[in-house]
Amino acid sequence: MKAWLLDQPGLEHLHIGEVERPTPGAGELLIKVEAVALNPVDYKVGTNGNPNWSYPHILGVDLVGEVVEVGSSLANIITGSRVAVHTSLGNNGGFAEYAVVDARACAVVPPEVSDDAAAAILCAGMTAYEAIMQKLNTRDKETILVHAGAGGVGGYAIQLAKKLGLKVFTTASPDNFDWVTSLGADVAIDYNVEDVTEKIMELTDGRGVDLILNTVGSDVATADLDRLAFSGQLAYIAGPPDMSNMKGFTLSPSIHEVALGAAHASENERAIRNLAYMAEELMKLLETGELNDLVTDVLPFERLKDGLEQLQTRKVRGKLIVRMRD
Repeated sequence: MKAWLLDQPGLEHLHIGEVERPTPGAGELLIKVEAVALNPVDYKVGTNGNPNWSYPHILGVDLVGEVVEVGSSLANIITGSRVAVHTSLGNNGGFAEYAVVDARACAVVPPEVSDDAAAAILCAGMTAYEAIMQKLNTRDKETILVHAGAGGVGGYAIQLAKKLGLKVFTTASPDNFDWVTSLGADVAIDYNVEDVTEKIMELTDGRGVDLILNTVGSDVATADLDRLAFSGQLAYIAGPPDMSNMKGFTLSPSIHEVALGAAHASENERAIRNLAYMAEELMKLLETGELNDLVTDVLPFERLKDGLEQLQTRKVRGKLIVRMRD
C-alpha cells in the first residue's frame, strides 16, 4: 500500500513510499482510509519521534474509512461499516491507504456525516468535549475563557460552551475575530496587544472567570491562575500551571489535565471506549447541524506534508483534512 513514511524523527524525513498492507489481530479492524485530519500532535511527534516506534513509521492519529477486515472475537462492527477513530500514538497511524485500529475506539459514522467532518471532530473535537463536558463542572457556572479560539480545540470548545449557556471569552488574532464570533464567542481578546488578565478582570468586574480551557502551554496556564474566579476551574492540554507561588487556601482552584491520547496508553477499557462515545456524541451534533465541523481546507494525499508544515506556523484556522483518494 501507499503511505507517508517517517524514516527517522524530523518531518524532513517524511516521504511517500510503499509498505505491506497490515493485518488485523484480535480486537482490531483493518480500515480502508478515506480521510484523515491533521493535528499539531502529528507534527510534534513526527519531529521528536517515539522510543517505542520501529521505522519507517506511519503518523496520523485521526482517520475515517471503511472496515474491510475484522479481527477475531468481534461482533459489534462488521465489514463495510464506515467508522471514525482516534488512534494510539504508539502504533502506526492513518497516513496510509490502509490502517489497523483498535475496534473499541471506533465510532460508526452516520450516513448524513461526511468523511471530512467525521475526521475533523476526532482529536480536536474530542479534546474539547472531554474538557467541557466531562472534566469541567459547568453546572451553575456563568463564564469561560477559551484560549486560541480560532484553532481546532478552541473552535469546538467555544461551540460546546455556548450550547451550555456560558458566556464565552476567547483569545485570538484580529483576523479571526469574525470567525470565533460566528462560532459563538461573546468577546474576542487580541492576545498580541492586550493584557489578557486585565481584560478579563475588566469584563468580569474584577471577579475572574469560572472556567478556563488552556490550549497554549504552561506559562499561559500559570497566568490563568490570576484570571480565575474563586473556586474556579482550569483545564489544560499543553502543560500544567506552576502553582508553587500561589498561596494556599486563597483561590481554591480545581486543575484538570486533558490528555486524549492517554486513554490508549493507559490500556484502560473504559477510557478507550469513551473515545468512541465522545466521537458518537459529536457526530450527533453534526447530524443535527448544531456543530460547525470547522473544516477550512481539504488537501490531496500528495500534499499531506504541506498541511503539517502549515500547522507548524500555528496560524491555521479550523481544521485541515487530507483525502486519501480523489
